[in-house]
Amino acid sequence: MTRHRITGLLGALALAAGTLAGAAGPAAAADPTGRESGVHGAAAEPPAEFGTDWHDPLTAAPPVARPATRSCEVTVAEARFSDYTPYAGTYAPPAACGGSWAKIVLRLDGKVKGRQYDRLGHLSLGGVEILRTSTPEPSPDGITWSVEKDVTRYRDTLSKPQPVEMLIGNFVDDTYTGVIDVKATLTFYAADRDRHVPAPDTPDRVLPLTTPSVTTPRNTERLLAEVYATGSGGGCEEYWYMTTPDAAPYSCKAADGPYREVRISVDGQLAGIAAPFPTVWTGGWSNPFLWYVTPAPRAFDVQPIVYDLTPYAALLNDGRPHRIEVGVAGVPAGQSGWSTPANLLLWQDEGRAVVTGSLTRHEEGEPANSSRWTPAVPGTPAAQHRLDTEGGHRLTVAGRLDTSHGRVTTTVTRAVHNTSVHRWTEGENQDALTATWTDEESVTRGPATVRTARTYTMDGETTLGAGDRLRTVISLGDRAETSTLRGGRTVDRTVLDDRYTGDASYTANVPREQRHAVGTSTEHYRLYGSDPARGCYDRTLSTAQGTVTVDRRRC
Repeated sequence: MTRHRITGLLGALALAAGTLAGAAGPAAAADPTGRESGVHGAAAEPPAEFGTDWHDPLTAAPPVARPATRSCEVTVAEARFSDYTPYAGTYAPPAACGGSWAKIVLRLDGKVKGRQYDRLGHLSLGGVEILRTSTPEPSPDGITWSVEKDVTRYRDTLSKPQPVEMLIGNFVDDTYTGVIDVKATLTFYAADRDRHVPAPDTPDRVLPLTTPSVTTPRNTERLLAEVYATGSGGGCEEYWYMTTPDAAPYSCKAADGPYREVRISVDGQLAGIAAPFPTVWTGGWSNPFLWYVTPAPRAFDVQPIVYDLTPYAALLNDGRPHRIEVGVAGVPAGQSGWSTPANLLLWQDEGRAVVTGSLTRHEEGEPANSSRWTPAVPGTPAAQHRLDTEGGHRLTVAGRLDTSHGRVTTTVTRAVHNTSVHRWTEGENQDALTATWTDEESVTRGPATVRTARTYTMDGETTLGAGDRLRTVISLGDRAETSTLRGGRTVDRTVLDDRYTGDASYTANVPREQRHAVGTSTEHYRLYGSDPARGCYDRTLSTAQGTVTVDRRRC
C-alpha cells in the first residue's frame, strides 16, 4: 500500500490469473418456495468494528438449478496452493450416470485462514478452461466459501478422460500465511425422458484456443467463441478504468486513457467486439473491508465474453488452419496485465460432411476514443484534476451457410460505448470515478433475433483523511436485458440486475489490530423473465462489520 495513495492502495495486490461463472456462497442456497426469508446466520447486533473473524463469504446470486434425476459426483482436483505450482491430475467421466446428461455442475469448495491477498485461478480439462475464479481475503480465524458453475456446455470435453490442470497462484511467507485449500467436483445429472428432463443442445466440439492457429470441422454450422478476459496481475491494468494519458499527473498511465475493448479477429479481420466487465477483486478500491463477506459482482464469477462467429463458419470450413486471435484495444504497447484464455464452441451438421457458404457482410464503424484532462487549479485547496473519457465502436458481420436443412443466414451487430469522469487531487488522497459501459448485441439467425443490452456501472470515491483514516464509498451495477423476437414480435424476455453498494473505512498504515475498521454493504440481485414457468429470483444481502444483517428473498 505504498506504491500509490489510492490505486496502489486500490486493490487486489499481487494477483495471478483467473475466471468463473455461477457463484454462490455457503449460505446462498435458494429458498425453493420463493417466499421472503429472514436473516440467516446474522448477529442480533453487529459489532462496533471488525474483529478477527467474520461471516463466511456469500453472494446474492442464485445457485445453479438441478434436475431431480440420478446424479453422480466426480472429484476433479484437490489441492493446497502456497506457490505457483499447478495441480496436475487426471479425470474420467462417471460410468453410473451414462453419457446423456441433463446438467453438469462444477463446485469449488475452499478454505483459508491467516493473512493473504486475493488470488486468481483457473481449472482446465484437456486444455479447455472450464473455470476461472478469484478468492476472498481471509480472516485470522479462517473462512470457507464455495462457488458453483453450470458447465453443461462442456459436455464434449467432459465425456472422455482428460488431463487436469488447476492453479491458484499464491505466495506464503511469515507475513502472508494463508494457504488456499480447495476441492473441485463435478456432479452429473442424467437425462430422463420419462421425467421430461432431456439432454440440452450443447456444442458437438469444444476446442481450446491455445494457439492462434486452429482447424475446425468442415461441417460446422454454428460457432461461438468464449473469452475469459480479465485485467489482473497487480499492475495498472488491474485498474484499467482509472488509468490516465501520460500528460496527466496520475500514478497509473495509459497513453490512450482508460478506454478498453476486447476484440477477436479471424485471419486478421475484426470479427467481434465487446466491452470488458470492470471487475473489482476482493482487495479492490483500497478497501478489503468492503468485500470480506459480500464480493463485488462477478468477483467470484468472472463470466466469459461470448462472440457469435457463425458468419465466419463458411470461411473456416475449408479444412485449412486459420488464425483466430484475441486482443485488448487501449492497452499500452508492450504492457502486460490482461489474461484472455478462449474456447471455441462448435455445432456440426450431421447431414453434411462439408457445409459451404460465404461471408456476405462486414461493416465496421470508426473506433472512437477521446480523453480530455482538465488540470487542477493551482493554489486551490483540495483542487481536483479531471479526466473525461468517451469511446465506442460498432461492428456488423453476416454470413450464409447451405446446410442439410436449408440455407441459413446469420447477422451479428454489436455496439460498445463507455463514458467516464475521473477526479483526483494532488497526491491522490482523494480519488473518484463515475463510469458507464454499454454493450448491445443483436444476433439474427434464420427467423429469430436475440437482442442483448448490457450495462455496467461504477461510482466510487476513496479518501485518505486526517490520521490516515481511509474511507471508500462505492456502488456497482451489472445489468443485462435479453429479448427473443420472431416475426418482429417479442416471444421471450429476461432481465438480470445485480447492484452492490458499500461504505467502509479503516486506519491505514498501522498493524491490523489498530485499524478500527467499520463497513456496511448491500447486494440486491434480481433475475426474472416473461415466461411464468421460469419464475423469478430476488435476493437482498446486507452486512455490517462482517455480520449479515439482512438476507431477504422475495418474488
